[in-house]
Amino acid sequence: MEHFSVLDLCPVPEGGTAARALASTLDLARHAERLGYHRYWLAEHHNMPGIASAATSVVIGHVAGGTKTIRVGAGGIMLPNHAPLVVAEQFGTLATLYPGRIDLGLGRAPGSDMNTARALRRTLEATDNFPGDVIELIGYFSQAAHESPVQAVPGTGTEVPVWILGSSLYGAQLAAYLGLPYAFASHFAPQMLDDAVATYRATFRPSVWLDRPHFMLLAGVAAAETDAEAQYLRSSQILAFARLRMGRPGKLPAPVHDLSEVTPQLMADVERALSCSAVGSAATVRRQLGALIDHYQPDELMVTGMIHDHAARVRSLQITADVLSDMRVVVAA
Repeated sequence: MEHFSVLDLCPVPEGGTAARALASTLDLARHAERLGYHRYWLAEHHNMPGIASAATSVVIGHVAGGTKTIRVGAGGIMLPNHAPLVVAEQFGTLATLYPGRIDLGLGRAPGSDMNTARALRRTLEATDNFPGDVIELIGYFSQAAHESPVQAVPGTGTEVPVWILGSSLYGAQLAAYLGLPYAFASHFAPQMLDDAVATYRATFRPSVWLDRPHFMLLAGVAAAETDAEAQYLRSSQILAFARLRMGRPGKLPAPVHDLSEVTPQLMADVERALSCSAVGSAATVRRQLGALIDHYQPDELMVTGMIHDHAARVRSLQITADVLSDMRVVVAA
């Protein structure tokens, strides 16, 4: 494992505001930079009261401008929502402002419900042209784009690194075919993880960007001083996910000891969706993350955690960094 990184959904907690969430995101990114995390990614979600990163490129600029060395990027931009040229201009501008620090992860899902997707002014059929849109977008970043009648300005020649994101075989196949790095959304949709990783590695074609597969595993993490405290902190994410499944999205709930509002059937569904995770004390997190790393052998690991209290989220990131730094030293030795 070469690096460990952070995915931040910029959660808006109950009792909090989007402004506070955005300030907390920048503070968390500064902690991540200090703790040795390699990347700090933000994700595009729309019409979600509990997520403040809908204008993802703007939030990336906010984080990159407030940090110095950590890579900052999208995990990801939902390309069917946008014209490739617009994305190229946005990320070309970011790469011009913060050279050598910007990543662009691309997803095929709308990141919203169908009504919201329609409101984003892109036809829903655009999803079917995802491979063509990816190729078009990459083309705007290339040096050869200087000869094109349509250019991304800024953007042309910035060679922004592009990743394919996915939770099915589709993204794995496309990333392998194009020779791009691949990140699997195992933090909330692990069902096809094994097949997707195997497909990506088996069918990868070397490209001008990569000579071998580069796979990033995503895992949810809630780390605390004790297992009991970590389980308590994780209850916020369980409630948020369950309420989303029930059609009641809202701000990130405060943690609770009593999860009886979640039926046993729904709890089983939520636990399956969030099964690629590590929850507990440093020792427990080390054991659980170690098992995932041993099994999947990722080139990178990206962690995420929907924790209501910002100080607890920072502490979780600290404990996780200590665990992963120690694991990386042991492996290197």
